[in-house]
Amino acid sequence: MTNKTFVVRYETKDADAANANQRLVEAVFAELNADDPGGLRYATFRLADGVTFVHVAVHETEKNVLEDSAAFRDFQKTIAERVAGPPSFSEATLVGSYRFLTPGA
Repeated sequence: MTNKTFVVRYETKDADAANANQRLVEAVFAELNADDPGGLRYATFRLADGVTFVHVAVHETEKNVLEDSAAFRDFQKTIAERVAGPPSFSEATLVGSYRFLTPGA
């Protein structure tokens, strides 16, 4: 399989929702780091405005390992309560990178 890259961007309703969102995102990364399921390169950014988040996920296998994550399910379960509008979701093509999402970097 060729890697598939996805970018998701959304704005939370306010600073409290953003803080709650960040805690849930951090739980996803804690679980991924503990379980090390492989097949995924993933990063989340909180932008300078404090309420916008951007997720970049590179799926290296056909299986989306996030589907097996209890923390990710918890994150998704209440997303509608935290966001100001629907997330923007797009498949993306890597044009170039330097030490970004590179294993071992």
